Amino acid sequence: MKRKRFTEEQIIAVLKEHEAGAKTADLVRKHGISEATFYNWKAKFGGMEVSEAKRLKALEDENAKLKKLLAEQMLDAAALRELLFKKMVGPAAKRAAAAHLQAGMGLSERRACSIVGADRSMVRYRSRRPPDTELRARLRELASERRRFGYRRLFVLLRREGEPSGINRIHRLYREEGLAVRKRRARRKACGVRVPILVEARPNARWSLDFVSDQFANGRRFRILNIVDDVTKECLGAIADTSISGRRVARELTSIVTGRGKPGSIVSDNGTEFTCNAMLAWCKDNAIDWHFIAPGKPIQNAFVESFNGRMRDEFLNETLFFGLDDARRKLASWVADYNGERPHSSLKYQTPAAYAANLTATGDRLRNPDQLRRSPVAPPAPVGVQPNRTLTAAG
Repeated sequence: MKRKRFTEEQIIAVLKEHEAGAKTADLVRKHGISEATFYNWKAKFGGMEVSEAKRLKALEDENAKLKKLLAEQMLDAAALRELLFKKMVGPAAKRAAAAHLQAGMGLSERRACSIVGADRSMVRYRSRRPPDTELRARLRELASERRRFGYRRLFVLLRREGEPSGINRIHRLYREEGLAVRKRRARRKACGVRVPILVEARPNARWSLDFVSDQFANGRRFRILNIVDDVTKECLGAIADTSISGRRVARELTSIVTGRGKPGSIVSDNGTEFTCNAMLAWCKDNAIDWHFIAPGKPIQNAFVESFNGRMRDEFLNETLFFGLDDARRKLASWVADYNGERPHSSLKYQTPAAYAANLTATGDRLRNPDQLRRSPVAPPAPVGVQPNRTLTAAG
């Protein structure tokens, strides 16, 4: 017999007939129900009126809805606990989170997208970008060779090789391959009087000197004297030794001046190697202005300090030295690469050697009598450099 659904009024009417004296067997046969159903009705609705039965039914329906809402909230809370340690930033992360909820908890796509806060069309999206397998492999290879290079310098190296991709595409692949370099930089505050020195934009306009220290594999310390051209950013010399005196500094400077020419001025700190009598005599004999920075203000010698930081980050921290000869050989190779191959950001990603050649050619054209123009001016010196403090002979 086809199952029927009785309303509260019909059920109360059947029970009223039974109370009026009708037999159970006759009522069951008359309404097409079983005796078990009849007794269930009697246990549930016995002694009730129609209004009371309707109110009971409404309460049961409301209770069922509340139970359903509670179950859904508990399910949502469990799903959120599953995603508690997942970083859902960006479409790809939300797509992965929705897939995890569907696979791990059996949720529907609609429910998973509601919990994650993503649109269903975004979750269903599948990228049609090419895999770029060869480009990714070359990018990883360059990043492994130049472990401290960011995506901009890697882009310059790829462009030199003929790669037509733009910098945005290289940046995207760089991030997807996880090649980002974490740089730890100390925050420094510039203070003091700002006295810039305007320098003519030509090679040898101003040099900067400073020392940097490291150690061999056996723990013995050694020093490196760095000499940098502030305009072209070339490394003119990187002299490594266990100790470097003022006479050694003067001898090395003489060698560089002989091969390159005399600088307009030199900037350094107040180290004893630069303030000794040997350096005072050398400065006087060669008629070179030597400017000292204020004590405890390395920012005033920022050009060579920046070079020291690049050397520390890209060379010293990445290389193991087994002796002085080994250190000098590796240092010479790195300096040649720095001057001739490494793109420099402040030179619009040209190499220092290429920039110096272009600057020299430009200066030659400007000195042509047919094209009289004012000489260009290089960026000012670091803040705080005193322009009129020069070396004077002692005694």
